[in-house]
Amino acid sequence: MRLFKDRRGFTGLEAAITLIAFITVAAVFSYILLGAGFFSTQKGQEVVHTGVQQVSSSVEIIGSIIGYGNTTGGYLNGTTLTIQLAAGGQPIDLNKTIITVSSPKHGWSVDLSYNKSNDLNSLNDSADGSHYGVYWVTNVNNPGNPADADNYLEEFEKAQIYIDFEDIYRDLLNEYKNPQLEPNEVFLIEIKPPMGATYPLELKVPPTIDPTMVLLQ
Repeated sequence: MRLFKDRRGFTGLEAAITLIAFITVAAVFSYILLGAGFFSTQKGQEVVHTGVQQVSSSVEIIGSIIGYGNTTGGYLNGTTLTIQLAAGGQPIDLNKTIITVSSPKHGWSVDLSYNKSNDLNSLNDSADGSHYGVYWVTNVNNPGNPADADNYLEEFEKAQIYIDFEDIYRDLLNEYKNPQLEPNEVFLIEIKPPMGATYPLELKVPPTIDPTMVLLQ
């Protein structure tokens, strides 16, 4: 019985084709890994950016915080503060911005919202027991008419916020006998935009009540 051996070998062309196939597969696999790496890096940057936005306040206070006193009753009946965007801050929708006012001494806390229909030239007329008043000191949308603004606090804009404590006291009288903020009393104001950290203010009523005062921080 005669045996025949297959003498065919692994030719150079076949070796080259096999090598090219391995290189192609490795290149595709590397591309997939690189793509996944770039995607993960991009997502990581987005998460960091979002995190920074959430822990950084979007607003800042400029100038003094002014208080208005009831000299007859001896208590604070209103306050005005001016806000603008913090450096690098995104526009803030005041329709979604809540301002919380609270008195640790008396134990009350009130959430105030912005009502566009109450946005008048007179700060006193535009605030009540559940809304804060807004007067646009600078309005890039309509410089000729500061009161005719949109709801967004944008770059280069300044908004004057008025809080009417008289109306707040009136609403609180059903639950509290004497809710008024009196001399040397500490109270809190928290500005809560829809994006970014809350901007807290701890203020103190001056020892003497005058018609107009600078509130101490």
